[in-house]
Amino acid sequence: MKNLPIGIQTFQKIRDKEENYIYIDKTDLALNLINSSGYYFLSRPRRFGKSLFLDTLKDIFEGKKELFEGLYIYDKWDWNKTYPVIRISFGAGVVKSVKDLDKKIFTIIKRNQKRLKIECDDVDDAQGCFMELIELAYEKYNQKVVILIDEYDKPILDNVTDKELSKEIRDRLKNIYSVIKDSDQYVKFAFLTGVSKFSRVSLFSGLNNLEDISLNPDYATICGYTHNDIKKSFEERLEGVDLDELKRWYNGYNFLGEGVYNPFDILLFFSKNRLYRHYWFETGSPAFLIELLKEQRYYLPSLENIYMSETDLSSFDVDDIKIETLLFQTGYLTIKEVKTRFNQETFKLGYPNLEVRTALNERIFRYLLTNNILQKNPIFDAIEFKDMSIFENAIRQLFAMLPNDSYRKNEMQNYEGYYANVIYAYLAGLGIEFRAEDTTNLGRIDLTIATPDMSQVYIIEFKVVDNKNQNGKALEQIKEKKYHEKYLSVAKEIIIIGIEFSKEERNISKFEWERIV
Repeated sequence: MKNLPIGIQTFQKIRDKEENYIYIDKTDLALNLINSSGYYFLSRPRRFGKSLFLDTLKDIFEGKKELFEGLYIYDKWDWNKTYPVIRISFGAGVVKSVKDLDKKIFTIIKRNQKRLKIECDDVDDAQGCFMELIELAYEKYNQKVVILIDEYDKPILDNVTDKELSKEIRDRLKNIYSVIKDSDQYVKFAFLTGVSKFSRVSLFSGLNNLEDISLNPDYATICGYTHNDIKKSFEERLEGVDLDELKRWYNGYNFLGEGVYNPFDILLFFSKNRLYRHYWFETGSPAFLIELLKEQRYYLPSLENIYMSETDLSSFDVDDIKIETLLFQTGYLTIKEVKTRFNQETFKLGYPNLEVRTALNERIFRYLLTNNILQKNPIFDAIEFKDMSIFENAIRQLFAMLPNDSYRKNEMQNYEGYYANVIYAYLAGLGIEFRAEDTTNLGRIDLTIATPDMSQVYIIEFKVVDNKNQNGKALEQIKEKKYHEKYLSVAKEIIIIGIEFSKEERNISKFEWERIV
C-alpha cells in the first residue's frame, strides 16, 4: 500500500521510489502549459496543491527526467534541453510591514542567486536586483529564464484588515511583478499562483500579457483530486467507504470543469481512520473573513443564493473588497451553476460541501454571537420526534444565551435579518439541510427545513415586533401566501411555523405552528 503524501510540496520527494508515495499525475496539464510558452496565473484556495504543481514545473524545466518515469510527460518532453528557473515563494511566515516584505524579497533573490551561481551588483534595490538576476541567468545559461511565483498575494492577505498597510504592500509587490514584463526578452515561461486574484489594474498593470487560467475548463483539475483519482489511486483504502458520503463531505469544488476534492481533506481522512472531520477548515483561520461579515452586517442566508458576474467573481482589490468574491477565492464558496443572461455569463455560488458549510457557520456562530458550543440534540430531537415544544425551547434557549454585547450600542435586534442570521448560522453549523429564502410563485419562505427522505418539511416565517404583546402575523403570512403548496406533492408531512421576536424581550414573543398534511 502506498504512503500518503501529507504536507509534501516537493516533487522530488513525492517521486522518491523508496518513499513510495501516492502521486496523482498532473503532467499532461503541465505539458499543455509549457508548450504554449506564455505567462500564466492560477488562483486556488489554500492546500490545493499549488506549491507541488509549481515544483513539478521546476523539475521539468531543470530536466530531471528520472523523476517522471511512468508519467504522461516522460516520453513527450526533450529532457536534454534545460532552463534556469527562478523560484519565488511568499508562503512561509507572516509579513507585518513593508520593511518585512523588502527583507523577504532580498532573501528570496539571494537564495536564487546562490542556487543559480550568480552574483548581482545591485544590492540596494529589490526591483533592480530582480531584473539583474533574470538578465544574468539568461546570459550564464544561454537559455531563456523560467519564473515561478508561489503565494504571490500572501503578504497582502496577511494584512487585509489593515487597508493602508495592505495597499503599501500591494504597491511594493506591483513593482516587483512588473519586472517580469520588462524582462520579456529573457523570459520563456512564467507562472504565478495564489489564493486571490487582484485586479489587473491594481497589481498586474505591468503584466498585461498574463493569462488567467483559474476558470479555464481545460485546467479545472490542475489542482485537487477528481472522483476517478480517488477510486484509482486510493483503491486499497476504500473498502467500507461510502463514496457518496465522501463526495458530500469533501468534493464539490467547481472551476468550470470536473469537480474536485481538496487533497488535504482526502489525505487526512485516510490517515485518521476514515473519520469525517473538518480537516481543511481547521488548518486555516477565516477570522478576517468573519470580521468582514460582521463589519458589513452581512445577511448570512444570502450565502445560499449568490449570483455574480465573471468580473466580480475573478478579482478584487483592498480598496473594494467584495465579501462574496473573497469567500469564493478562499474556497468557502464555489460555482454551483452557470447561467447566460443577455449574452452575459452569471455564476451562482454556494458552499462546495458539507465540511465547509458546517464548519464555517459554526465558526461564525461562535465568533459573532456566542462562545457557547452548539447544542445539537434539542433540534435533532424536535425533528426526529416531531415535537414542536422542543423546537421552540431550543430556539428560546439559543437567544437566551447570547451575551448582552451582542445588542449593546447597536440596533441589530431591531431587524429580522439579525434573528435570521442567528438561526441560519445555528442550523447550518449543525449540518442540518435547509433552504433560506426559498422561492415560491407568491414570495419567499424565510426558511424551509426538509428531511432527506422528504418525510417532514418545516416552513418557517420570522417577524420582529416592538413588544411581546404585538401580533406580527407570521403564521398568517404563510397561509395567505400558500407557501406550503410548493411541497404538497413531494412531502409526506408539512408543518408551518410562525416565529415572532420581540425587540423588547430580545427573544421569542410568539411561537405558533400547524400541521398541514
